Amino acid sequence: MELRDIEIFLTLAEELHFGRTAARLCLSPARVTQAIQKQERQIGAALFERTNRSVRLTPVGQQLRDDLRPLYAGLKHSVERAQLAGQGITGTLRVGMLPANAHDLRPYWDVFRLRHPQWKLRIRSTQFSDAFTTLRRGDIDVLIAWLPIDEPDLTVGPVLFAEPRVLAVATGHELTRRTSVSLEMTADFQHPHSDTPPDYWYDAFIPRETRRGRTIERGAVVQNTEEAITLAGMAEIVVLFPTHMTRYWVRPDITYLPVTDMGPLPYALVWRSETDNEPIRALAEVVRDLGPLTPET
Repeated sequence: MELRDIEIFLTLAEELHFGRTAARLCLSPARVTQAIQKQERQIGAALFERTNRSVRLTPVGQQLRDDLRPLYAGLKHSVERAQLAGQGITGTLRVGMLPANAHDLRPYWDVFRLRHPQWKLRIRSTQFSDAFTTLRRGDIDVLIAWLPIDEPDLTVGPVLFAEPRVLAVATGHELTRRTSVSLEMTADFQHPHSDTPPDYWYDAFIPRETRRGRTIERGAVVQNTEEAITLAGMAEIVVLFPTHMTRYWVRPDITYLPVTDMGPLPYALVWRSETDNEPIRALAEVVRDLGPLTPET
């Protein structure tokens, strides 16, 4: 089985849709179909059950997916490492971002790259719903996340920035008659809920109670910022965010209101203690040397 055919199979096993698989891999649907049919002939069994409405893996397909996924990841990583070595790059540091302000953090990226041209720096967005899973699984090396984080297997590094809070509400929402709000006022409306552990971590982003002890109700379960802000735009919920959202997520259906009685939310580097290595320590050193970002006025 060729490497490209393995990629097609694994992508279809994830998407379970021939059209989306073709679009994701920049192929024609016919090419995807041909590759799967070829694999099924070689194996002598169906890998997918197809109907007009759905595509599902067969038990044989599930077994092949589980066997091929780590092998393909290893092969792909080896090829990438060889390509980077040919460019004089000996390693890659993968940074997962929970905040949306990667551009604001460019001074850290620039200094890291200047000091360490032998290492490639990759910045990617990470969903808060599986941020710790992504870090612990090894998909990223460092996570930029809000604090506090108190996990026995994780190391919390230096703080990059701390920002005041704003409330995202639908344009035309009754709260938009005000120029700012208090956390106490927001308790009159539903906030997004998340089943992401640990609970204390999400509670730092959206408290369970106001300072006077009023319960802050949580409604729809959301997995990421896109879902939360879409529901806010439809006036189903209100959402607390750090201030940089007012610059990075400008939408006609959203109004941001400063929250006057909440302290700044800090974001720091976090990594698995057992994977502590030279590139991670080098990035932490850059952040310590430059210090936290100065909030915009």
